[in-house]
Amino acid sequence: MIPPADFTTFMHAYQDMVFSTAVRLTGNEAQAEDISQEVFLKAHEHFASLSNSPTAGGWLKTVATNLSLNHLSRYRNRWRFFSELKRDDSAGEGDAPEIEFAAPDTFFAGVDAGERRAWVERALEQLPEHQRVPLVLYHFEDMPYDEIARQLRVSLAKVKTDILRARAALAKILSRSGTAHEEISL
Repeated sequence: MIPPADFTTFMHAYQDMVFSTAVRLTGNEAQAEDISQEVFLKAHEHFASLSNSPTAGGWLKTVATNLSLNHLSRYRNRWRFFSELKRDDSAGEGDAPEIEFAAPDTFFAGVDAGERRAWVERALEQLPEHQRVPLVLYHFEDMPYDEIARQLRVSLAKVKTDILRARAALAKILSRSGTAHEEISL
């Protein structure tokens, strides 16, 4: 029997990371809460090996990512629709055009890290799921393109296109937020 205080301490140490992983992928806080609960139920089952493991955080993040992706594929079958669309793209793996995603030096001037993070989180929520999920997997979960394609059961070209479009949409959303911030601060 696991002492409840030990697991509670363990859970508190990782709950923010697990929840933020799930909410970034699902775009829905209620679904992320359900997924987080499921992650910690699995963690409880494996607590004997996780409690002193230096890789516990990575294990939890992987489980949160996988459960989020399972949730998306189970409840939102539009992934199948997108993957079945034929794309006339003969471009090779390295031929995808790059978008400049860096914000101008003045964009976040006078904005603290917490507010920046909140802007990005709100902007991510506005992206359509087919763009948000691959973007989050690539930039926040450090997953390579081919693994994202495998996990989402879509083509490599689709992953690259969706990430490229998501970056552009995110930059546009953030630039509107920056304009609103400038008007408020004047």
